[in-house]
Amino acid sequence: MNASVPCSGKWWPSTLRDRLFLILFAGLAIAYGLSFSILFIERYMSAKAVMLGTLENDLATSIAILDRLPANERADWLNRLSRGNYRLVLGPGLAGVPDMSGRAAEIAGKIEEAVGHRFPLRVESIPGDSRRLQGHLTLSDGSPLTIDVTPTGVMPIAEWLPYVFAVQMALLVICTWFAVRQAIRPLGDLAAAADALDPNKKGPPLSEAGPSEVAHAARAFNAMRDRIAHYLEERVQILAAISHDLQTPITRMRLRADMADDSPERDKLVHDLGEIERLVQDGIAYARSAHGNGEKVSRIDLASFIDSIAYDYQDTGKLVTVVGLVRGTASTKPHALRRILSNFIDNAVKFAGAAEVSVERRREGNIVITVLDRGPGIPEDMLEAAMQPFFRLEQSRNRETGGTGLGLAIAQQLAAAIGGSMRLYNRAGGGLAAEVTIR
Repeated sequence: MNASVPCSGKWWPSTLRDRLFLILFAGLAIAYGLSFSILFIERYMSAKAVMLGTLENDLATSIAILDRLPANERADWLNRLSRGNYRLVLGPGLAGVPDMSGRAAEIAGKIEEAVGHRFPLRVESIPGDSRRLQGHLTLSDGSPLTIDVTPTGVMPIAEWLPYVFAVQMALLVICTWFAVRQAIRPLGDLAAAADALDPNKKGPPLSEAGPSEVAHAARAFNAMRDRIAHYLEERVQILAAISHDLQTPITRMRLRADMADDSPERDKLVHDLGEIERLVQDGIAYARSAHGNGEKVSRIDLASFIDSIAYDYQDTGKLVTVVGLVRGTASTKPHALRRILSNFIDNAVKFAGAAEVSVERRREGNIVITVLDRGPGIPEDMLEAAMQPFFRLEQSRNRETGGTGLGLAIAQQLAAAIGGSMRLYNRAGGGLAAEVTIR
């Protein structure tokens, strides 16, 4: 069962960091929004109650004053007694409709409470303006009075409060991002350490600082790396011990075979012993390369170093040439690098009859040494497997053509030992290229 099936919905992020950020931010934003909404509603209801209460008191006072004033003085007091949300008009006013609901009904109720039962009152809604109301009443002397009410909006919060809310949301985003970053960073460090895990190299341990859960995971990872390194070292030591111990009986068998009478069986036995001895020597070489060696890093002249390797092969009649201009120096382990290039050249000469060596210095400062041939190459799906121990493309038991299957594995181990890397790829037009990069 595939455990990495993505969740349905394109809006759901794929990374743990984004998911945590979305969950935390959404939860905090909703909680904060609910708190703000409850505060807004509570203050709105309080502000509306205050407004309606003020309207009732002001109207009661204004009507009482007009009722006590002489009729000829009332017009002078109308503007004084009017307010921002209502004005008083002498006369019958406009014709309206009695149907009211919602906020209009609340205001009508407050007008009726302000007037009381002393004056007959009729409250109507003015057609065309659902927010405008008029209350029609008759004063004690029979004069008609109209209360023209235009309710104003209720502002339960200050005008600057939305800006504060925006700043708070920005702070919420920043704090959520920082919290998620602090929680996810140890996982990123652990993943990076796992990607860079190389038991053959003694690197710095993963930091065990931080929360207890993170420190526990870091300690477990460091212990796991040490156990893997111990198991690999133990395996290599066993291989080296077996290969070394086999040399003594092989030597005795070779001596006995040499003292035997000449016969076809003797020649076959000597040939088999030679194959076994080569396999043992390659096993010892692989064990040493995997276990590391004590060779020190030194600076070499690339031109002299590459030429010396090519001349050694040319002296034995092998067609090995250096292509391109080689110049400059490099800091590396010379014996390990020589063994790597020798393995490359041996394979090229064995399968192609000739080898070319080129040196390139990349922009980032890396030095790439490539051994090229025009042989049959390696199938693309087997390039990675070709560098595994005891892997042989030629499946026959003939060691002359198939080899022991350790040459490229040894080269890969030595490339890691000198702090470099190794790569195989097929050339355009046929042939194989084996390159080692010195960083």
